[in-house]
Amino acid sequence: MSELQLINPPGLYDPAPNGYSHVALLPAGARLAFIAGQGGETADGRLSVDFREQVRQALRNLGIAIEAVGGTPAQIAKLGVLIVEHSEARLQVFGEELVRALGAGPKPACTLIPVPRLALDGMLFEIEAVLVLAAE
Repeated sequence: MSELQLINPPGLYDPAPNGYSHVALLPAGARLAFIAGQGGETADGRLSVDFREQVRQALRNLGIAIEAVGGTPAQIAKLGVLIVEHSEARLQVFGEELVRALGAGPKPACTLIPVPRLALDGMLFEIEAVLVLAAE
């Protein structure tokens, strides 16, 4: 095995409609990059009040961090997502924006945690990632 494998074992429900896979299997010798939670703020610190805009910007920010370590979104093994005032509607928005950012293929393993508040006033969404990089 030379690449990250995203697996949904028989006996578990299909998580694809909710934008994740149950298991991420890493290749032997892989290096990992841990990307801190990215919120919806722009480089100049602007934070939209709109949930979708925050999700979209957070995913852009995640992409910038991934590029900084020489990776691609296809190398994301695990996502951690925090949503303030989580709802099915917000899950739908996240799923749509994740497909927009990562494409239609299998999604990484993911845990979504509803929270009452995030680090900054007005922050509604945060996403962190574990990235699998090729061995050196």
